[in-house]
Amino acid sequence: MAKRASAEGIKQSVIRLCHSGLDSRTLRVELLKHLRSTISFDYAYFSTTDPATQFATSAILVQDPPAWMMAVFLENEFLRDDFNKFSDMLKAHQTVGVLSASTGHELERSPRFREMLVPLAMGDELRAVFVSDSSCWGTLCVHRQPSRTGYTAAEADFLAQLAPHIADGLRKALLLGHIPTDTAPDAPGVLILSDDLSVIAMTAAAEYWLSELTEKSRDKAVLPLAVRSVVAALKAVERGIVTHPTPRIRLHTRSGHWLVLYASRLKDARDHGQITVIFETAQPSEIAPLIIQAYQLTKREGEVTQCILRGWSTSEIAAKLHISANTVQDHLKAIFEKVGVSSRGELAARIFTQQIQPLFQADTPLDAMGQFILK
Repeated sequence: MAKRASAEGIKQSVIRLCHSGLDSRTLRVELLKHLRSTISFDYAYFSTTDPATQFATSAILVQDPPAWMMAVFLENEFLRDDFNKFSDMLKAHQTVGVLSASTGHELERSPRFREMLVPLAMGDELRAVFVSDSSCWGTLCVHRQPSRTGYTAAEADFLAQLAPHIADGLRKALLLGHIPTDTAPDAPGVLILSDDLSVIAMTAAAEYWLSELTEKSRDKAVLPLAVRSVVAALKAVERGIVTHPTPRIRLHTRSGHWLVLYASRLKDARDHGQITVIFETAQPSEIAPLIIQAYQLTKREGEVTQCILRGWSTSEIAAKLHISANTVQDHLKAIFEKVGVSSRGELAARIFTQQIQPLFQADTPLDAMGQFILK
């Protein structure tokens, strides 16, 4: 009973943490501390993802692995068949997965176990995907040393119960980015890589963005996770494993900039190719759908918000949208609650800082999903 009470207390602490308004990095660090007291682990990988592509944008690691590990990890996720891949879990609407259970307690059946976990002296693995409103905002995998017992169904169930709250915490954390503290390069950054991800050349702008995406405590020679993710996605497209167009990732940088990066292949006369990664400051049209999705605004709520940001009165909004003034007030109440404000002025200030003011002012229409329709 005491153990059950302790687990329930930790569960409530985790839920409060997820709704406490922490930024993404701090939230993940604190969540790992809380989870570790109930779901013990020796190693952990806790990522954020672009909800449009599910590509990883950043990760918190417990016990930094050797440099080769991330390459093997991403190759396994994008290019190999295996158990409990994040992409497969999302397709199957599977919130958590225990590797030992999925392999019938024959861990050696998993290429990831043989090629990554064994060399790293890791044992069983517990994974989770954090989904809110059908969008994935992050992923987690934790491991134990081989000498310890595997993860139990009860531990997996405990994590599954917390997953919706963690997803909401990650979703809300995306909206807490601060105003940029410096000036971003005007020109796109260009990074040229060999197929093994050795750096061949880069522009000054690319060097700037790499510094923005690299953890201050990390080896600057190791490419950031977002770059590795988009390159792995490119290789998956080239092999016909996935059908994405040019792989792209949207993310918020350390100093507050919204960034888009994408990868493509350069071909020479002998059909050998180098990989090019382009870094660009994100346009409002690329970030607006992400912000509206993060606030979980409906199509109609997005339209009302659009009117509010133009300074329209309740009667003007009602006439524009062909609804009653009372309905406008109902929508406003829902919008204020979702955005976490209490007035129209606060709403405008909050949304404007998310870099979508130009689209609202241009009267850009919204589609059925509440996203901007761009011409």
